[in-house]
Parts: sequence; structure tokens; C-alpha cells
Amino acid sequence: MSRIGPGAPAPLGVTWDGRGSNVAVFSEHATRVELCRFARAEDTEPVERITLPERTGNVWHGSFPQLRPGALYGFRADGPWDPDHGHRFNPAKLLLDPYAYAVTGPITWHETLYDHHLGDGDAMVRDDRDSAAHMPKAVVVDHAFTWNGDAPPRTPWGHTVIYECHVKGMTMQHPEVPEEWRGTYLGLASPPILEHLRALGVTAVELLPVQQAATEPAIADRGLVNYWGYNTIGFFAPDVRYATAPGRQVDEFKTMVRHFHDAGIEVILDVVYNHTAEGGRGGPTLSFRGLENAAYYRLVPDHRREYVNDTGTGNTWNAGHPRARQLVLDSLRHWVREMHVDGFRFDIATVLGREHGPFDAHARFFELVRQDPVLSRVKLIAEPWDIGDGGYQLGHFPAGWSEWNDRYRDTMRRFWRGEPGLIGQVASCLAGSSDLFSPARRGPHASVNYVACHDGLTLRDLVSYEEKHNEANGEENRDGHNANFSRNWGVEGPTDSPRVRHHRDRTMRNLMATLAFSLGVPMLAHGDELGRTQQGNNNAYCQDNPLTWVDWTHTGSDFQEFVGRVLALRAGHPTFRRHAFLQAGVDVAWIRSDGGTMTDAEWGDPRAHTLGMLLQAETPPPDAFLLLLNGGGRSERFALPPMDRSGHWTVLLNTVRRRHRPLPSDGAAPLVAHSLMLLGFESE
Repeated sequence: MSRIGPGAPAPLGVTWDGRGSNVAVFSEHATRVELCRFARAEDTEPVERITLPERTGNVWHGSFPQLRPGALYGFRADGPWDPDHGHRFNPAKLLLDPYAYAVTGPITWHETLYDHHLGDGDAMVRDDRDSAAHMPKAVVVDHAFTWNGDAPPRTPWGHTVIYECHVKGMTMQHPEVPEEWRGTYLGLASPPILEHLRALGVTAVELLPVQQAATEPAIADRGLVNYWGYNTIGFFAPDVRYATAPGRQVDEFKTMVRHFHDAGIEVILDVVYNHTAEGGRGGPTLSFRGLENAAYYRLVPDHRREYVNDTGTGNTWNAGHPRARQLVLDSLRHWVREMHVDGFRFDIATVLGREHGPFDAHARFFELVRQDPVLSRVKLIAEPWDIGDGGYQLGHFPAGWSEWNDRYRDTMRRFWRGEPGLIGQVASCLAGSSDLFSPARRGPHASVNYVACHDGLTLRDLVSYEEKHNEANGEENRDGHNANFSRNWGVEGPTDSPRVRHHRDRTMRNLMATLAFSLGVPMLAHGDELGRTQQGNNNAYCQDNPLTWVDWTHTGSDFQEFVGRVLALRAGHPTFRRHAFLQAGVDVAWIRSDGGTMTDAEWGDPRAHTLGMLLQAETPPPDAFLLLLNGGGRSERFALPPMDRSGHWTVLLNTVRRRHRPLPSDGAAPLVAHSLMLLGFESE
């Protein structure tokens, strides 16, 4: 490679400018960093191996006019081998560029990917075998793309309905998606999928991880894969698994986003900035560990060969280090600016608030995001927990963030499976969980409400199984949550019993209707509107097969129509989409079954299982709404509350029957056991 120049220390990574590529890599303790250029992805020997000629501070850099789009490369870094002080440099290991915009393919697991073997007395002896044959290579990318005037929908939070989905799982079994597009970015944004989502009322898709990921060796040894993708190794690169062919992933991802935007649907990415695929002390050396281990990972202070494990994956990202924090921010900006995504859901987001141990809502990462002119404008959603000390932080993220509300999930599951004594918690959840979010002056849209997601039982399985059935994962059914708050209604798994199936279908309707009429942001899991089942597997992270793929044979079902109907009711009435919390006696009244207002003593009744929520409408008609819930096994006659004006109540929704019967003339609503009704009041 001729005419190598000094280049510049910024931006980091390999950047093509139309005339050549600037190469810049951070490494504080390296003594030499080499660029290795390869002719083919499977090659072991590089075409060229060149030491980066300049160092500015802790960034090694150079300019390479002949390093053009499509070129394949990797890095090698030499430096101290001193695991006890956090240094694990090994020039025999080919390293992915932390800023790589594309990767040639998956990792082929092999013992040469590990930087050491154990010697006497647990000594970490450096392994000098070359790893290039089993490492994917980074690809130089030209970011030019014809966006055709693409503009983000920028859907307000109050109008947002999120649909969590997996790129591959959504389309692998769809008969109308072209076969060559099934399981790909192009397939996900194909006309039949877009039509389905728009008819349902979805305004945003939340994609399970699409950044380049790796399957853990232990999973690969069982003949399985990391299907969900929560094991990132390339924070800037779209996963090549979802391209129609290697090398097309960047353009096809952008094409997918453009089609979603044309349909008025936002794209939110589920991102994993809490750990990487390099695992703990005994894991492989793929990128970060070989470039600057002690900067990218949190190490145990008095035993720096060991990794802090607040994530349960073996390592924890070091959000307290400026360069590790910069990589996350640079990655996020890249996905917004270059890939046009509309927001992010942060897996195990508490880690990003741990600069030096405890979670801090005022950590520098959050402050930098708040001040950033790009990132402060997109949707930011936190999974507000990790397994570290003080890791459960629901309600404690800063203003501008929304959070997955698992308390909502568990409360509604318990109520609709028939547990009494929960009406106080149910009321709080219906009203947007103000007890969690109002102390920090955040509104109802800080709560992302859901009853099912990728992690756990599907909606259908939630009403069909009381035990998890994860045997297919190869872990003897030890994995996955044990507390699912599910109910099988008399039979474990599939059944032909009309009675059992009737209860199951009604409970699904109850859960979806409650989700639609609760203040906050509703989120559905893909295929739940079609009754998708995983046969009781509540941790299907390693199942890339029909068990997890959406089954489209039930398209057009009554339940799909019901989900669309309740979401349409929500969309049509701003009363259910308020941006401010309800004021008791002004916006809302809580009603007991005799039509009177709930008293303080009645909220704590351990036997209570019915509740009425009277909402004053923001834009009539109707002038008011009455949401009636009966989570118990006994039917109730719910007296309608007196109104200060003449008018009449109309049944807008009843989960017991599809066609609504008029209300009886005695002024009471017959609320069947385990059912929900929504009434509208119109003044005369």
C-alpha cells in the first residue's frame, strides 16, 4: 500500500472520504498497532501488514489512499502482557475495529481466538497462535446512499404504539414475503409486513439487536445459536445474518428504514452497551480486550485479571472511561445520522449510569445525551435494571427517558389471572404509574407498558402454561424465570376443551384491552396478535427455528381484529394518550361496584377484585369513559355512577362478546367474571 500519510486522530475507525481512508485507533498502553489488509474474508495471511505511523495522545493513526470501500481489514496490537494489571496485548490475535461499519460474517469458534492458556498455579500464559483464520474481517464502507428525501416520522410519545419484533422471526414463515427476502431486513419492510403493522395501529417497530453479534461458544457447542442477539461485538455494524448476501447489510438496512418511514413507522433499535461478546476472564480476544482491556471493561479493583459482572454475561462495559463512553455516543449518533433510526431501547441500561460502581441518574453519559443535539431528539428507552448491587432502578432514570415498566407487566398478569387485593396497584398502573415517575417530574409516557415481550412467555403461552418448558434449550429447564404469573385455566398446554379455550381467549382480550386503555406507551410483542406460541418456552434466546418464528396461519383471526380495534379506540381518543398525570376529582374518579367513589379503606381490601375508572374525556363525544374491570371469578352488577348532566352510557367494548348488547334499564352494567368493559357517556 503506497503513499501512507500521517492521517488524523479523529474520527476513530476507518473513514473513507472519496480519496482515501483515514485510520484511527485508540489504545493507551499499546507499543505498536498494525493494520492488516486481507484479500478475502477466509484468508489467514494479510495482503499487507502496516504499522500505523503516527500517535497523537492515545490514538494511533495514518492515512491510506488505496484503502477503498469493500477492502477487508483488521488490527493487531502489541504491548504489555500483564493480566494482573489489566493488560492483555497479544499481536497474534487479529482484532475487529471497534468502529467497524460492516463485518464479513460470523465468528468461527476456535481455540486460537483465546489469548492465553492456564499454566502452573492458575498463571495466564500468553497464547501466540495466530487467530486470523477464524476471525471475521471488518469492511471499509462508503456511506453514500440514495435516501430520496427520507424524513423521520417523529411520532409524538402520546401517539406511539411499539411493536417489538425480531428481523428474522417476523418473516421466515410469511407466505407473501418473497422467499429470498425471508429473514432479512428487506423482508421485514416488505409490503405484507408493512400492511399488517399499519392495519394493527403500530407506529414504531422495536427491533431485537441488529448490531453485529456473536453466538457464545457454550451455546454453539450445544448446536444452537444466540437467536436474540444480545451479545454484541460490532456496535456500528448491521448484523450480516439479516442481509440477503454478505456485503449488502448496510444498504439493505438503510432500505428497510426508508420503507418503514414511507409507511409512517419509526425504527427503534434494541442496543446492548452493557457488555460484549468477549465474555469474562476466560473469554475470547476479538476486539476491545486486545486493544485496551482496562479502558473498555470494568475490572475488579484489587484483582484486575477478573471482570466486574453486573450483567451476568462475564463482563461489564466501563461507562466511566471517557473512550468507552465516547464509543457508545459515537455509535448512537452513527445509527441516527447515517442509518436514520428513530430511537433506542437500552438493554440493561443501568450499567450506563455506573461510572464508579453505584447507579447515578446524573452520570456523565446521561448528561451528555441530554445535551447532544442529535441524541436528545430521538426516543430513549431504558431497561432499568442489572444484577449488580442496587441494580433495580425502575423510575429513576432522568427526564427525557422512558422505561420498560415490569411492575405494570406483573401487576396486570396477576390481576387477570384472578389474584384479589391488587386494585390499588392496578389503578396506579392504569393511571401511568405516577408514583414511579412523577417524583422526577416525568409524565405518563415515561412508562412503556407491556404484558409480554421477547423475554418470557408469549401472550398465548401466558394463558396456556403455569410452568416453563425450556427443555429444548439444553439446560435441563433450569434457565428462564420461574415467576411468570401465568394461568393455564385448567389444562397445561394445548387443549380441545371449549371451556378452557374460552377462558384463555377472554384473558388475552382483557390483557390487550387493559394495555390499550392505560396511560403510558403500549408495547406489543411480535405475533401476540396472532396467538403465537413457543410451547411454554419462556427463554427462547437460542431457538432459531419455527418455535420462535411468527406463524402467520392465523392472520385475520378474531383476536387480531380485536387488538386492532382496541388500538384504534386508543388512537381515536386523546383521553387515553394524556401527556400529564390524572388529577383525582378533576380528570378521574375511582368507582366501586355500587357506583360510589372508592374510600381509603376500600383500596386495601384483600378480597377486592373489581374496579371502575371514570375518565373525563378531553374531546367529546363521548364526554366521559368508564373502564370496568372484574378480575375475580364471580360476576358483578356494576352500578353506573351518577353524572351531573343528562345523557346515556353506551358499551364501546366488552371482552365477553363481540357484539355489544344495550345496557339494562336498571342503570347497572353486568360485569361477567374475568372480563372488562369500556363504556362511553354522551350528553343529551
